[in-house]
Amino acid sequence: MFSPAQFLNGSRSLTTAVRCKRRVVVTGIGLMCPLGVGVQNAWKNILESKSGVIKLSDVDYDKLPCKVAAMVPKGNQPHELNIESYFSKSELRTMCPATAYALISSEEALSDAKWKPKEEHDKRDTGVAVGVGMIDLVDVCTTYEALKKGYSKVSPYFVPRILPNMAAGQISIKYGFRGPNHCVSTACATGAHAIGDAFRFIRGGETSVMICGGAEACISPLAIAAFCRLRALSTSRNDSPYEASRPFDKDRDGFVMGEGAAILILEELNHALDRQASIYAEILGYGLSGDAAHLTAPSEDGTGALLAMDRAVKDAGIEVSEITYVNAHATSTPLGDTIELKAIESLMGEHSKNVFVSSTKGAHGHLLGAAGNLEAAFTILSIKDAVIPPTLNLHNLDTETSLNFVPNAHKKWITTQRRVALKNAFGFGGTNACLCFAEYTA
Repeated sequence: MFSPAQFLNGSRSLTTAVRCKRRVVVTGIGLMCPLGVGVQNAWKNILESKSGVIKLSDVDYDKLPCKVAAMVPKGNQPHELNIESYFSKSELRTMCPATAYALISSEEALSDAKWKPKEEHDKRDTGVAVGVGMIDLVDVCTTYEALKKGYSKVSPYFVPRILPNMAAGQISIKYGFRGPNHCVSTACATGAHAIGDAFRFIRGGETSVMICGGAEACISPLAIAAFCRLRALSTSRNDSPYEASRPFDKDRDGFVMGEGAAILILEELNHALDRQASIYAEILGYGLSGDAAHLTAPSEDGTGALLAMDRAVKDAGIEVSEITYVNAHATSTPLGDTIELKAIESLMGEHSKNVFVSSTKGAHGHLLGAAGNLEAAFTILSIKDAVIPPTLNLHNLDTETSLNFVPNAHKKWITTQRRVALKNAFGFGGTNACLCFAEYTA
């Protein structure tokens, strides 16, 4: 195990200054993912150790090494998505599926928070920070084929459909929110960065409410093929898809691509209290870093992950001894999961024996740009319900560590102090984010 001292000596010292900043709380959640549409449906399935990973049956996947993915369930049941029940055909022509997912999840989150302002000053005090990790490659390919038939065959909505900021733009337009209109696109750290940036907008006084998160809907033969060429996807369990995503397990061989969206409503504490809003949890800190190492692989010594976590803890103004749960990025790749565990243990030191780690990606796969925000939502629900979600398919840990794990079944979150958690998210290009959430106390 490497020593964190050489990396942390240059970090900001812990001061009381951060405690003087405006406090930010979570007052609403909306989501859809492979475990279901709606917060309660997905959370129930997480706690019941259900899997949303399926076998891809389309013939276009037959010749690909990976034939599994985690799709949002489609249909007319309460936990399923019938997208035509939300949008008209003309509306759907103006947006990509990821934007549609973000809009549906935003409606749930805003309803949950009971925040749909009518007054202009409230709309000006509400912003949006929603990102998309990858554009829809099918849209690009289809439009290129259309161009071969003639210029007039290219949709005038093609550019708005592929711009990553259009999810944020469509949400802002629909509800008339005139605060910050912000988009983050940082690969698989997108959703976490969006939440962190929104947190800073509120804490810094630029606005009082932010709708934030990420969306992703890019599962296609081309996308699966491209990630297979990177040797990033699981290819050994095409006939048992529910076993394919297995974070931390010694038999893991790559991630499972997922899709969906998760949106949080963040609010300045006094603003929430004044309107008697229900509070899920508080955001205490946000840390970012760069690996400066490789296009697709994390730095082998875990420096980037460690720095992001350390900065989040420093920003939160807490000690690592207050943290008892880490919702890991762990995607089920052989290299990444091991490096992250080493970084977590290096940060926690002797406190590691008191810390639980889990990755919900075993249940819903890796949602790329919507991973960090979906898992942040699950982390917040963990804090609220005092339960730690499981890591599915974890049977044989291949790392020697003092950290505690939650294999295959959830655990009660028992602690003598307030519940505090870190949420990690890392992306290609060496971009890293860490969020610190805590049980709200007055």
